[in-house]
Amino acid sequence: MSRPAKKSAQKVAVSIPDALFRAIERERARSGLSRSAVVQEALQAWLHRGARAQLVREYEGGYRALPESEHEVTAALQAAAAAWSEDAEPW
Repeated sequence: MSRPAKKSAQKVAVSIPDALFRAIERERARSGLSRSAVVQEALQAWLHRGARAQLVREYEGGYRALPESEHEVTAALQAAAAAWSEDAEPW
């Protein structure tokens, strides 16, 4: 019979200012989360923000490399004006 796979984890020691530690402990106690859960959640959010920021940079870079033509801008403005006009069919 095989054993279930064990999730590996790493222990990390960090130093944080006393005031930040106390604020985290108050919120952690209120929420009922463990310190590990709080740190994991914060690090996952930090990684997510970094990945999202990278996507935005790539998106903006694409527009800088190949900006919309004057014709495309005019067409988009006309489509928006038509969609918002009082003559447009209601949704």
